[in-house]
Amino acid sequence: MSVRRFWASASTLVLAAAAALGIAQPASASSSADAGGYVALGDSYSSGVGAGSYLSDSGDCRRSTNAYPYLWAAANSPSSFAFVACSGATTSSVANTQLGALNSSTGLVSVTAGGNDVGFASVMQDCVLSGEATCLSSVSSAVSQMQNSLPSGLGSLYGSIRSRAPQAHVVVLGYPRFYQLSGGCVAGLSEKERAAINNASDVLNGVIAKQAADAGFTFSGVADKFAGHELCSGDAWLHSVSIPVYNSYHPKAAGQSGGYLPAFRSAV
Repeated sequence: MSVRRFWASASTLVLAAAAALGIAQPASASSSADAGGYVALGDSYSSGVGAGSYLSDSGDCRRSTNAYPYLWAAANSPSSFAFVACSGATTSSVANTQLGALNSSTGLVSVTAGGNDVGFASVMQDCVLSGEATCLSSVSSAVSQMQNSLPSGLGSLYGSIRSRAPQAHVVVLGYPRFYQLSGGCVAGLSEKERAAINNASDVLNGVIAKQAADAGFTFSGVADKFAGHELCSGDAWLHSVSIPVYNSYHPKAAGQSGGYLPAFRSAV
């Protein structure tokens, strides 16, 4: 049995149910947060899927006390803190179910969104369970969605955030690259597949950064913070194929505290 087929067979049950990923600025963002409170929006990368220690009332949203919004709020004591990010969220579901936490006095907002709109969990499932050609085709399809349909979804979401929270400093965070190329992985995907997935992450971050800039928001990337801690690095801050399934391809607690938190803190 080939290495790929062995790895895919061992991973089939895990990934068959793969969880979804999971302006004019105010003069002082920190003082704005103190005055108007902080609202954390977004998908599993903001809720903290993969980081453990989930809040009992968060259900399948899996909001973690190890997630960067919770860590930042604990360290900075904003006047109020609404943690509404949820696993599986898309740009439209953030707009439809999370923006009620915003108001005209909100001072600080963080958000991650976009990965689920382009089906990145399905892409990773295709790459793990199928051959290289299927993987590369799936990645290419996701990149096409990033370039063609995602900008309007992001633009609509960002416009709604600004409408609901006109005074807020809004920080949009990106996504890490998944793989260290020429790293220490001896099984699984080919180097070509890993490079294509990393490139797709770069494209996704570029689209998000442009839409954030167009909205007058602050974009803060995390790829540089995760450098040296991707999969195949030997010190990964991301889960690979994992049980429970929803942890797969999400940041560990170390990725939240060492990657996302510094990226958010530097933009606040």
